[in-house]
Amino acid sequence: MKWLRFRHADRVGFGTLDEGHVRIHEGDLFATPRDTGERLPVSDVEWLTPCSPGKMIGLWNNFQALAEKNGWARPAEPLYFLKASSSFAAHGATIRAPAGDVGRIAYEGELAVVIGRTARAVSIDAAASHVFGYTCANDVTAMELIGRDPSFPQWARAKSFDGFGVFGPVIETDFDFARATLRTRVGGRERQNYALSDMVFSPAELVSRLSQDMTLEPGDVILCGTSLGVMPMKAGSQVEVEIDGIGVLSNLYG
Repeated sequence: MKWLRFRHADRVGFGTLDEGHVRIHEGDLFATPRDTGERLPVSDVEWLTPCSPGKMIGLWNNFQALAEKNGWARPAEPLYFLKASSSFAAHGATIRAPAGDVGRIAYEGELAVVIGRTARAVSIDAAASHVFGYTCANDVTAMELIGRDPSFPQWARAKSFDGFGVFGPVIETDFDFARATLRTRVGGRERQNYALSDMVFSPAELVSRLSQDMTLEPGDVILCGTSLGVMPMKAGSQVEVEIDGIGVLSNLYG
């Protein structure tokens, strides 16, 4: 099932995507929501982020092809950072360049895992039962800012400007990452095309290992990292991240 959140007039709601319509539900998205029987055309609603995460965790160096190209060693454990909740942006939103001189801004098309049940020190075998589903993400990054001060890598700042945590449009609950491919298009031109099976740490491994460090709550999002093809964006570019079986996340950078 494909779950989404929306705004319609003064109403914020959620439901499932059903042949061009939203089948509206009520209750808790992560705890047996109830179908109200009401439907709205997708064309009549504003897309919101498909959940409201308490935190977004991003992975670095989690794809083998990118590591091999850059001469990076295979990580012994997940290498990650956090993105501020104020950075979250939905499908269709415009990604604004930050004020001031922060250098070039890059797209990073990624698969994102959405937590559905509280996970605290869970095993790899149990991890899948704590995953609600998967969505598309664009981990927007001020790439030159990270290393601008040699005394302090600025990961949090470079990753957390308003609008830099883009994800959606839906959460797909029936998804096999090992069979899927991610493609990123910028201005209609394909820039990324990689198999999600190339991950160093699978989604289940990420959930398990991260839950040893911090409690993962329903709605939290884990960005699985990116692969080859990351480049700076030009103002006015439409950026699309497409994942087989999930859909297309599309945003204007400008």
